[in-house]
Amino acid sequence: MSDLEVQPVAEQTPGLSQWQRVSNTFTAPSKTFADIKRGNKSWWMPFIIFSLFGYILYGVVVSRIGMQQVVENQIHLNAKQEENLNQHPEQREMTMKVSLGITQGVFIAGPLIVLAIVAVGSVGLWGTINFLFGGKATYGGIFASWMYAGLPGIFKVVLGVIVIFAGTAPESFNIKNYAPTNLGAFLNPLETNAALYSLASAIDFTTIWTLVLLSIGTATVAGVKRTSGYIAVVGWWALFVILGVGVAAAFS
Repeated sequence: MSDLEVQPVAEQTPGLSQWQRVSNTFTAPSKTFADIKRGNKSWWMPFIIFSLFGYILYGVVVSRIGMQQVVENQIHLNAKQEENLNQHPEQREMTMKVSLGITQGVFIAGPLIVLAIVAVGSVGLWGTINFLFGGKATYGGIFASWMYAGLPGIFKVVLGVIVIFAGTAPESFNIKNYAPTNLGAFLNPLETNAALYSLASAIDFTTIWTLVLLSIGTATVAGVKRTSGYIAVVGWWALFVILGVGVAAAFS
């Protein structure tokens, strides 16, 4: 027999479609992240989904609550700001205009803000999993994993829309905590310590779901143990929660 014996060609597993990756994120996340690790890093489908749901929420808030009311509610929830505006009524109109513009701008630019957050966050997570845990993840793999891991956030939008249509009083609507997905949603922000409210709001089931998925995805694309993925992801989240609680306590 010739030394140049023909070796059998290994079968290649076909890549998943973007819709398959989206559905598997909820039913079999390991398949989605394994597909990303193989080099299928397209992320535009979850980005489109985020954008669509974000604009649906915006439309519902505008039609059922009103952006002016949203801004007034936020001022009312900030006791110091409201007291200052009551003492200086000449500033109130300008503050309302600026706050209204910022609030609408955040909604309209929502998709770009999502991209910016994921792009910057992926740098930190990529560095952490590779340099501290010996991973071999690519930046693109971390970025794509984060985009898919964020999909549970659409359920918060759905619940928020349901709550609004169920008859939420416009005067009690809180745009920063619009859905009953966390402990803070069941507390009165005016009667609760600001630091405690910030911590309670951070304990959100859609956020925890995303953290679990991102931990699995990070570990998969980096080729490390899942415990390393959990430590890296949850560690960064805990750091930002602590910073948020500290800021809330400082300005309350």
